[in-house]
Amino acid sequence: MRKLMIPLLALGLVALLSSLFVIEEGERGIVLRFGRVLKDNNEIAKVYEPGLHFRIPFFDRVEILDAKIQTMDGRSDRFVTSEKKDVIIDSYVKWRIEDFGQFYLATGGGNIGTAQTLLGRKVTDVLRSEIGSREIKQIVSGPRNEDILPDSTDSDVVTTEAAKEALEVDGERDMIMKNVLNDTRKDAMEDLGIHVFDFRMKKINLPDSISRSIYDRMRAERESVARQFRSEGREQAEVIRAQAELEVATILAEADKSARVTRGDADAKAAKIYADAYNKDPEFFGFLRSLNAYRKSFSDKSDILVLDPKSDFFKYMNQASGKPSN
Repeated sequence: MRKLMIPLLALGLVALLSSLFVIEEGERGIVLRFGRVLKDNNEIAKVYEPGLHFRIPFFDRVEILDAKIQTMDGRSDRFVTSEKKDVIIDSYVKWRIEDFGQFYLATGGGNIGTAQTLLGRKVTDVLRSEIGSREIKQIVSGPRNEDILPDSTDSDVVTTEAAKEALEVDGERDMIMKNVLNDTRKDAMEDLGIHVFDFRMKKINLPDSISRSIYDRMRAERESVARQFRSEGREQAEVIRAQAELEVATILAEADKSARVTRGDADAKAAKIYADAYNKDPEFFGFLRSLNAYRKSFSDKSDILVLDPKSDFFKYMNQASGKPSN
């Protein structure tokens, strides 16, 4: 009897250990009994939360599934717009398993790679439909917001016009992402048991040929605006230069007028002083004038004067006393 107890205890211990399983944090488990997913009373797959659980040994198989939020960062793909132009879009999707039983069956055993492949196809199909109904300028632009326009004043006319031109296109990029998220979320839940949290377009590129043509057009437009600004600048410079020259000419004319008036007043005062001095002593005034004439006449030694010594020019030299002879 004792010899049978030891094998029975060992078999019981093995059966007990085989009936225990542990679910780690961030994971969920489902049990397959005879190849079918074990369900609860509501006919929904029974999900085992993190912790220690029991199963029927040899009949139940536990499948561990990742319950964390997954990020599907797909490769860039090419799409065609309503203008029949190509755009290259790089996007990502955030998702998590919601219905673990449905996910297990739809992905062939809970394979994350298979789930992302199927989800990627759904996202691509919806995104292709959204892109195909819009133009490039609608795809790359966000919604128009006229509140950012500044008040129109004389000092910021250029800024206001540029802002209005930039806001002429009512972009639908946010609307595209919202539509893709809603449509994909519904299909992914029904077909894969996945809840899609977010969808974003990270990058929107154009093929090299289209990019070059767009850059050339943008460059031509900017050069046209630059030429217009330079032309307006030259026009304003000419106006400013003409006004400055007019002001200079006016200032010079006023200065010349003032100088002539001042010079005329000074000459009048000098003539009056000379006249007053002559009236006080005509003889002395004549003597001073003769001295000035001598100084100017004899300032250069090379000058030769042919004059009569008895002329009036030498009347003050002929008298030692400085009085003229009768």
